[in-house]
Amino acid sequence: MDLLTSTLDASILYVERNPFSIVFLVLTLWLFGRFIRGRPHSNDDVISETEKDGYPPIEPLHSFDWETTEPVQFRPFKAKYHLTMALSNLDISTLIPIDKTYRSRLAYRQSLLSKYPSVVIGVTPTAESEGSLAHSAVRELYEFVLGVYLPTRYPGVFDLVDTTSSSSSSTSDENTDEGLAGETTATKERKPKYLLNRITNRSIPTRCPISAREALTTLGTVVDEDFLILLPTSRVGPPRDEDAVAEKKADEEDEYTLQAYTTFYPAGFDTREKLGRTLSAIHDPVPRYKEKLEKSMDRFFAKLEVGRFVQRVNWSVTTGTELFAAFGGIHGDAADGGEGKGGQHDGVMGLGALNVDDTFLRCERQTLHRLPRTKALVFTFHTYTYPIRTVKEEGLGEELAQAIDGLKGGSVPEMWWYKRGAVWGDAVKAYLRG
Repeated sequence: MDLLTSTLDASILYVERNPFSIVFLVLTLWLFGRFIRGRPHSNDDVISETEKDGYPPIEPLHSFDWETTEPVQFRPFKAKYHLTMALSNLDISTLIPIDKTYRSRLAYRQSLLSKYPSVVIGVTPTAESEGSLAHSAVRELYEFVLGVYLPTRYPGVFDLVDTTSSSSSSTSDENTDEGLAGETTATKERKPKYLLNRITNRSIPTRCPISAREALTTLGTVVDEDFLILLPTSRVGPPRDEDAVAEKKADEEDEYTLQAYTTFYPAGFDTREKLGRTLSAIHDPVPRYKEKLEKSMDRFFAKLEVGRFVQRVNWSVTTGTELFAAFGGIHGDAADGGEGKGGQHDGVMGLGALNVDDTFLRCERQTLHRLPRTKALVFTFHTYTYPIRTVKEEGLGEELAQAIDGLKGGSVPEMWWYKRGAVWGDAVKAYLRG
């Protein structure tokens, strides 16, 4: 005790004789605090933000080389086709893939935007209305993808910076929007203003523009991914009495409606016709969707929790069709039970008429997750096309041929018509088995 008293007395005496030491200490602590608050934005900062916001941590690819990264190879076909959800869990780190096709695909997307702006981007009037939940969902997705996911997952490709690069930014920085709920002024001030894409040398504001269409246009031309944003019907329109909503029967699921989208690679449909429609209405053309999938899909959508990511992969064969196929060429009409007029399709391809170089296995990797703040659901689609010649060279010709036959031998025989197997099926099988 005497030693402690002596030490304190000595310290007080030192301070009295050296008053500037206190000033120096306070100044040092203040500068250290400023340094911590203003240090460069790091991946660790971003990852901690994702955890705080309800997202799982994102694993950075520090040595990622996009120019040597091959597209993911999916071969999801099976001997018999069964219509199921076929979902599997997805690591958030793999949510948005980038590979060596990235630059050429972005150029293709830009050309599609010039030719078909109202087809590749869609926004309901509600989603374009500032202050609506749908508008906030677009903003939440934009700021997550550009401000969090891309610079965290691909730190060598995307940088968070406070000034623009030499190239012009894609959207105006004159945005005084207040931001999403939960953001403080201090938080917003600390956020960098731009995302620099080192592949394209393009700088994009990380703060979402007020226009939802403008935000989606940016998203659709920064990544090679299509996005669909859905919200429950009860949360789209004018505010409703919460008690009335709570009185809904426990088994009555609230249907989700498509509020906004970017679909640069539509698979045989014009997404404009799907905008504002419910999930069940969107799937009307899919044979037996109502009886086999509708209820389970609605239940799954309603219960999907924040932080869980799921995926599924589909497949089809295309002949003479681009990635952009909004006006047909991939699906047929299964309304007549899988048969065309007279039991066959007028456009059946002859056995020797197949253009092998223009025939592809087309796969969509579809993912689903829930946004933490608005609770909107987000579908993402990444479309892959593989030359049919490659599938045969891999030794999978017979396996794919059996899967083509399996379209009419599974639980939904109408899929043979819906996927246009009646048109190209015999010709493609002959090539694969030849």
